[in-house]
Amino acid sequence: MGKYLFLYFIGCFSIICSSAHAQEVQVDGYFLKDSAKLGERVGYVLKARYHASLDILFPDSTYNFGGMEFLEKQTFTSTTQDSITLDSAVYYLSNFSLDPTRRISLPVYEVLRYDSISHFPEEALLGLVLTIDEIPEGLSFQENNSYLKVPMGFNYPRLILLGLLSIGILVALYFLFGKKLMSMWLVYLERKKRKRFLERWKNAKRTLLEQPSLQSADELLGLWKSYMESLTGKPFREWTSTEIAQHLALPDLLRDFRKIELVIYADKVEDDIPVSCEKLREVSTEIFEDKINKYHVHE
Repeated sequence: MGKYLFLYFIGCFSIICSSAHAQEVQVDGYFLKDSAKLGERVGYVLKARYHASLDILFPDSTYNFGGMEFLEKQTFTSTTQDSITLDSAVYYLSNFSLDPTRRISLPVYEVLRYDSISHFPEEALLGLVLTIDEIPEGLSFQENNSYLKVPMGFNYPRLILLGLLSIGILVALYFLFGKKLMSMWLVYLERKKRKRFLERWKNAKRTLLEQPSLQSADELLGLWKSYMESLTGKPFREWTSTEIAQHLALPDLLRDFRKIELVIYADKVEDDIPVSCEKLREVSTEIFEDKINKYHVHE
């Protein structure tokens, strides 16, 4: 009997101690404004004063905020004075309910060894502000006879039609004049290339005649071979002088090559080198004119 009586007193003592701890926790909660518009961001302040020996937790974003949408939580550093700790946080919420008043009371949790105690403040009220005025029974109209320019919508069907028509015209022009235009363009490119070659050939020839050397002779022959290669698509730069003369069916051209090559291999300058240079230029001119004539035939 004495044993049960002892356990009874222990239980009563625990209840009294828990009540004493519960009374030590003071919670206050309120909105930063009395009313807010639908969906407006509004702050709810939650404060707790308690003995420094207690372990108190505030709600986080997983808490059910009574139908209000949680946006953000702002916390502050705890302060302790005379063994009393003050904790506070601001919860930013939005109300999307059409109820004229919303009530909310966020708790703080006192963490015990195997359980926890919830401490609630008094309910805070938040009124709903409606922004749409009542529609009057009679509508009043204001006369206005001034011209108001109304922007016209973009006519996409017309744009598509013009695009298809333009494509059709371009296709027709290609079939009618495409080959001729292409030939004219190729002739233009060849004439431009020819003009550039003649300018470089003139400078290279003058250098060879004024300062005959291995470098000036090699530059002159290299320039001619490169131009001939661009005209015919044949590997003139890889061929020997004999192979070039055979390909062009101009055996006498080999003699002109030899006179220029004497400067390269023997450092010997013949008197009629200008004649040999002129013959090389004439050969390139014949090939060029033959290519231009072929373009005109295919128009």
